[in-house]
Amino acid sequence: MAKLVECVPNFSEGRDKEIIEKIVDEVRKTEGVKLLDYCSDKDHNRSVVTMIGGPQEVKEAAFKLIKKASELIDMSKHEGAHPRMGATDVVPFIPIKDITTEECVELAKELGKRVGEELNIPVYLYEDAATAPERQNLANIRKGQYEGFFEKIKQPEWKPDFGPNEMNEKSGATVIGARFPLIAYNVNLGTDNIEIANAIARKIRHINGGLRYAKAVGVMLTERNIAQVSINLVQYEKTAIYTAQEMVKMEAKRYGVPVVGAEVIGLVPMKALIDCAEYYLQIENFDINQVLESRLGE
Repeated sequence: MAKLVECVPNFSEGRDKEIIEKIVDEVRKTEGVKLLDYCSDKDHNRSVVTMIGGPQEVKEAAFKLIKKASELIDMSKHEGAHPRMGATDVVPFIPIKDITTEECVELAKELGKRVGEELNIPVYLYEDAATAPERQNLANIRKGQYEGFFEKIKQPEWKPDFGPNEMNEKSGATVIGARFPLIAYNVNLGTDNIEIANAIARKIRHINGGLRYAKAVGVMLTERNIAQVSINLVQYEKTAIYTAQEMVKMEAKRYGVPVVGAEVIGLVPMKALIDCAEYYLQIENFDINQVLESRLGE
């Protein structure tokens, strides 16, 4: 059977459609790779691409995307609500079929080495590819963001895994790694007070004693004039979407603020949504084979 790996690059442009299309075209033009999805957010000023294919083909598409982003995005002029440190901010490899996490780690290392050498961009390895415990958590690496990295990169403990030991002013730095499928789930609040979103994010994220497999940050959606709790669920089978949703609602009550909506960024595993259906509908002894679409492949 053919090996399949998923890759979900995030790059720091969510407003200029022409630039976004030129970057995504690099994936479309790579043989052996299928573009599954891409979405952009103007407030975050960020785009997320989801692609799948053979390991070497996906690695090549990721490099071409990083290269094109480095040509078209100038981080010295970038502004956006989402934390970021590079033109291509993060590139995770995710094992899908007949491929191990260890093989995805090697893909991350090979890509990181090439990006550092050929594009002169500092590269950090994270999650399962991390070279030190403090580099496993993306938020820990990215702390200080693009603006703060010009000084942070000079610290011995933050020497890049690949590439130059100084910040690339135009392209910033890039984080590459291997991980379990992640769900980007954002909850919108009925308030324009960003401090409330920040307070809720602090309560639910693991680093502050919240949900074990949740990362969260408060974000302002200026176009809609509402605050948002932006959440990454890094192990959805252990910290479910509904768990994060209910905790945000519970914390929002103390401020008299309602939850007015939610969104999933990129693709989501079917099991994650079935888990939500089981919880909210209180379905007993439900099996994924009872979902019509899950049987069609047979």
